[in-house]
Parts: sequence; C-alpha cells; structure tokens
Amino acid sequence: MSAIHQVLLAGGAAAYQVPYSLRFRRANSAYLSRTPASTGNQQVMTFSWWMKIGELPSANQVKVIFASGAAGSNPFFAIGFNDGNNAGGNAPLRMSILEGTSSVLTSLASDMLFRDPSAWYHCVVAIDTTQATSTNRVKLYVNGTQQTLGGTTTYGTSGVYPSLNANINYNTSTYATLIGKSSYLSQYFDGYLAEMNFIDGQALTPSSFGQTDSATGVWVPKKYAGTYGTNGFYLKFADATSTTTIGNDSSGNANNWTTSGISVTSGTTYDQMTDTPTLNYPVWNPLEYDAGLTTQSTPTFADANMKFTGTGGSNNVCTSRSSIGVKTGKWYWETVIVAINGAYPVIGVMSSQPYDRLTSSGSFMGQSATTTMGYSATGSKLQSNSLTAYGNTFAANDVISVALDLDNQKIWFAKNGTWQASGDPAAGTNAAFSGFTVPTDGISAALSGYQSTGASGNFGQRAFSYTPPTGFKALNTANLPTPSIKKGSLYMDATLRTGTGATASVSSLSFAPDLVWIKSRSAATNNNLFDTSRGATVGLVSQTVTAEYTDANSLTAFSSNGYSLGSDASSRGVNINTNTYVDWAWKEGATPGFDVVLYTGNGTNRTVSHSLGVAPACYVCKYRSGSNADEWFMYHKSLGATKYIRWSQALGAYTGSTYWNDTAPTSSVFSLGTNSAINTNSSLYVSYLWSEIEGFSKFGSYVGNGSTDGPFVWCGFTPKWIYIKGDSASSGRQYDTERLPYNQASSPLYFNAASAESAEAGGIDILSNGFKLRWSDSVLNGSGTTFIFMAFAENPFKYSRAR
Repeated sequence: MSAIHQVLLAGGAAAYQVPYSLRFRRANSAYLSRTPASTGNQQVMTFSWWMKIGELPSANQVKVIFASGAAGSNPFFAIGFNDGNNAGGNAPLRMSILEGTSSVLTSLASDMLFRDPSAWYHCVVAIDTTQATSTNRVKLYVNGTQQTLGGTTTYGTSGVYPSLNANINYNTSTYATLIGKSSYLSQYFDGYLAEMNFIDGQALTPSSFGQTDSATGVWVPKKYAGTYGTNGFYLKFADATSTTTIGNDSSGNANNWTTSGISVTSGTTYDQMTDTPTLNYPVWNPLEYDAGLTTQSTPTFADANMKFTGTGGSNNVCTSRSSIGVKTGKWYWETVIVAINGAYPVIGVMSSQPYDRLTSSGSFMGQSATTTMGYSATGSKLQSNSLTAYGNTFAANDVISVALDLDNQKIWFAKNGTWQASGDPAAGTNAAFSGFTVPTDGISAALSGYQSTGASGNFGQRAFSYTPPTGFKALNTANLPTPSIKKGSLYMDATLRTGTGATASVSSLSFAPDLVWIKSRSAATNNNLFDTSRGATVGLVSQTVTAEYTDANSLTAFSSNGYSLGSDASSRGVNINTNTYVDWAWKEGATPGFDVVLYTGNGTNRTVSHSLGVAPACYVCKYRSGSNADEWFMYHKSLGATKYIRWSQALGAYTGSTYWNDTAPTSSVFSLGTNSAINTNSSLYVSYLWSEIEGFSKFGSYVGNGSTDGPFVWCGFTPKWIYIKGDSASSGRQYDTERLPYNQASSPLYFNAASAESAEAGGIDILSNGFKLRWSDSVLNGSGTTFIFMAFAENPFKYSRAR
C-alpha cells in the first residue's frame, strides 16, 4: 500500500484504505458477468458498493450497477439509475431498484438525486422479502444514511415493494448476473466502482461496510468481516495481471467474474484506477459548462469524465476544468491528445471562479491575462487571448505534461517528456509563464477545444507516462493541504427542532455558540438573531427596521453546547408550540473567521477595530438602539467598498460612499462613512464579520445564465449553509443540508421575509466541492445578473463524499 494511502486519514477513526477501483467506460460497453453455479437465497440479500459517477444521463438512459435476468426480455432485476425520462445532465438521476416479468414486481426510486461527479458515494441495498411490513423489504442507504424510496422510475410507477416472501429475480442459476450493464436493455454504467460486496442470505446495514471518521465526521470504508453465503462475492479489482484476474472474487468463494470492455493495457484505456473512496482524484467536471455562454458549444465527456471532446465551430470554443482547484503547492498532470484542429486543443490552467461572461468572447483558455495560461496545438503559448511563439506543435496521441508551481507562480509545459523552451521545473527555470497572480478562488487544470478536438486527462489515477519533476505532486485529495477545520460542525451548525411553548434547551452542538439565528420552518414568523456580545434575551429581527428587543421568554441563556429557550411570546416566534424550526449557530474566533463587534456611532468617517487577524470578506451592520432604526447593511468583497446591500430587503446592490467610505477593510479595522443608517452619533450598533477560511467558508459571486443547467460554483468544500442574493431586486435565500439532506435543494428560507419554508420550482444542487444552480428563475439565476453568496462548510473537499 502506498504512503499516500497510509496517511490519508491519519488521526481519524478509520485505518482501512481502498487501493483500487475499476473504471467502467460506457463508450466501450464495459461490464462484468457471471452465472451462478447454483441458486442462492432469493429472498434475503445485501449489495454494498462505492461509486464515483461519470457521464450524467441523456434522455431515457438507465445506468445499471447490478442486474440479472433473461437477455433482452423479461424477467429482469436491476439496481442503478434512471433519469426520469428527462433530458441531459439536468435530469433527475435517481437510484432505482426495478424488477419485472410481464408486469412490474418492484419499482422503487430514491428521492435523492445523484448528480455529483467529483467525489465518492457509498451505497447499500438490503433486501428481505420475509419482512411483514412492505417498506422494510427493500432499504437503500447512501453514505450511511437510509434514503426515502418511492420516487418515479422509468416505468412511471412508484412505491411498488416486492410481495411478502417473494423470490427476487437475482441470485439464481437460471440467469446471468451483470455488473455495469442491464440484462433487459443494452445500457451501461459510466464511472468508477470499488469495494463491491454481495452478501447472500443476510440483510445488513451500512455499519458492516463503513463507519464515521471521528476527526472529520465523514463516512469512510470499513472492511467487511462477516460471511458471504453461497453466491456472495467481494470485488476489490486488485489484480491487473489480465482482464481475467481483474474480476477475481476475494471473498474466498471463487465467484469470479468475466470482463467485457475492460482494459488493463497501459495508456488512456487502462481501467484499474487508484481513484478510490480513500484517495480521490480530479476528473474533467461535466458540471462546469455554462449553458448561458452563447459563444460556447456543449462539450462531451466520456470514459468516466477523463476524456473531453469539444464541439461546434471555431467561434464556439468550449472549455472544461478539473473538479479540484488549488491555491498553493507544486502539481503535475498529463493529457493525451485525442484530436487537433488549428490551435486547439489548448492545455493549461484557469481560475476556479465561476465563468463570469464579462467579455463578448466568453470564457475560454488564454482569455484572461492572469488567470488562464495554455499551450496550443500550434506550439504557441496562449494568454490574454493572444498566441506567442513557444515550443513544438503537437498532434494526436502526444502526451502534454503540465507542471504548476503556485508557490513561485510559474508554469511549464512538456511534449512527450521534453519540457518546452528549455524549461526545467525542478530547477525553477525557463517557465512558460511566471509572476502571475494566484486568484483568490484558486486555479484548476483546464483545456479548451472545438470541432471534435480534445484530450484524455491523467492526474495520477493511472500511471504517468513520464516521471514528474522533483518536488511536484499528483493532484489528489491526499496531497491537498490539511485544512485548519476538518469538521465544519465544530464551528458552524444547524439544528432542527419542534417548538414546545415551554422552556426548552438545545444541547447538541459541538461548540459554545456566539450567534444563534432562529427561524420557524412551518409558520411565517420572525428571523430572530441572538449573540453573546449583546447577551441572552436580547434579540434582533432581520426582516424589519426595528431596534433590538429584550424578552425574558426568548433565548434565555447560552451554554457550552447550545442554548436555552423560554416559553416564548408568539409575537417573537422563537419557540411556538408545534412549530418546526431550524436554528443556525456560529462560533466566534479567528479560527472560524467570525467576529461580533459592538460600536457606538459618531457621525463621521471612521474605522472600527475587529479581531479576525485578516481582512473580512463580508460583514453586516445593524442599528441596535437610539434615534435611527434602520435596516441591515452588508459589505461583500465581490461588490467592493463602493457598494452595499440592504440585507433585510428584496433590493439590489447600491453605490454609496457614505456607507463604507469607499475603503476596503483591513486585517485590523473596517471603515464606516457618515450615513446615519450605520453611524449615527451616539447610537448603538452591532456588526457581524466573517473572513474567508480555506475549506470552511467562501464568499464570492457568479453571473446567472437563465438556464436550468446553471453555473457551477467552486467552494472547495461541501456547503452546510448557503446564502444567495442577486444585485438586482430579489430576496436573499438560505439553504442548508440539515433541512435539505439530499439534492435537489429547493426549499429556502429568507433573511428579508418572515415567510415559512416552501418548495421552489427549482433550486440548487449542493455538492462535494460547491454548488450548482438548477433553476432558470431570476431570483437565483437571472441571465446576466450578478449574485453574491456566503457559504459555510460541512466538510472540506479533502474529506468530502459525493452528495
């Protein structure tokens, strides 16, 4: 086992590592097959597997993991994905358990949508048809959590459980069993599979195969230690000696599998990968494409998102970036050229920020002077939309290497192992580009192409063709910097509860909260904010211009792991009997980047001290008491110091020098102007300030495209809580994974309104490395509108699971 695997989860609860996965390429019709020698238990069984999904579905596609049945006809059994008969990567990709003969015997689908291609899922399906309660006969668990079944499948039916004591059409010698292909239809899975266990005769829970890592709170693999039964098997894909041995069973049963469309020949088709649940590598991110860019055409992705192919004409260049972005370190990766046309493809890097559409030519390699740099098929280097003589031309099958040194701001390119223009990354000399500014969003590997030009990436999940320069690492999660906050719930969390109308307490937090924000989900009541600086019982309401209030029956005390609540006056809306609530809480300090500052206005341009130690990325100021009751006003780094947002109103961004004195905050102070709303002489104010903490908090912006295939926003973590607000007249929306435990997240709450939680027609996908807009509505994704956001992490991407 490699040293990388040994240190990946050092200090966590799990020491077990998964060294290999097997890639299934739909374009190569890849699958595994075997026919059991005898029939096993057809009533009780468990399937457990880890997967990283590749191609997202096109219309009417089914992506099958396990299948059995008569070839091309009934009966059949399948566990996999269906797209709900919707089109493209925007389809609701649901896990389905289907079974039929001439009629439907089982038809179940998850409410959860699987659209995160950047990290790993763990799935368990437990079947026990001897259970008296029908809903106990089939259970689906994802990342250790049981999921609701009943969503619509491709058959248009839902909630059909197998009948009592039914024999499932699986685990029988009558039919071939398949992995990665449907027996009924020739439709194939695309992606990576690892740690595949089938248990014959037992219905098990996820705890047999995984556990929660104590240091990160993330679900991690655990080696199965039980028995397998007659037809049980364990596929770890460890022996790549041949296509025969790669399918060997490691359970001791010798239930080996025959491979088809799988390759263990070195090169771009090599399918044994070190991309696993314990060592995640980037792929070309199919969520990156911005459908609102009229100058882009839609690229295609294949081979589990390692192959990118451009489409469209020369004025429709399309670009993709890696699913991992970095800010520091020295990195190496390779791309194998598939086809060229003119100057394309271009291989290089781009900023990880969302496509901004700030220029008429769209966002493609080389357009920006500082954030994108590339090596063109013509041998030129490309930056600022300009080609400059550099090195040799390249052609199909050439290997282009990239060495990126973010610590010294340099980048080099090699063709077939030769660094161009006498470059030497190990020595740090003759770089293709140097002295560039590393964007605050980080940098991602990238490539651009059109008219079938493209390349296959290799970030180290298979053997490199050439030895990386000394000091340069493969781009994977083990090599990412260790974040200062491994588990977000130590500093920010959300709690769900039901009001009692009597004294109550919350004691489930892993920290002593300094800010608690309370909102009823089920009723139109106030947003109530309490902080330790102003003290318990002293609240502020976000959607009004009123001053702070004191109520002995509101939040009555802060504790080391939560807070206490009073019997509540219904006018406050803090603890009304039977109302459902979500409470968001933050811990103050430089480590989580949060500060609460109280100040008294003086009516003149001034500065106010804070304790963050770095410049805040965002802060809000609110009148507490005095003669000038007014709204909440927000500074956000994406808008700059000349603009402000009325946080408590459904209004856009405004320009005004009297708010922040046109002066950006520093590591010790923030500036105030003379406006009475935030600086009336002798009036009392509170300010909440946040700085950006790598892997824990992110404050940025994106430009909407008016499409249900909206922008992807890289955060570098799985968000726990997200606030989104447009710079036009729209309400700010809050989403969190406590209320919305699976995608699509589409039931927001509002800072500027007392409204209860209600489902939107669309929403967002909250992902392992950020979020993606899935609604065309102007409130979240208006075409050409700039939206700011605040996001706090559940887990940094180094440890995240797909969501």
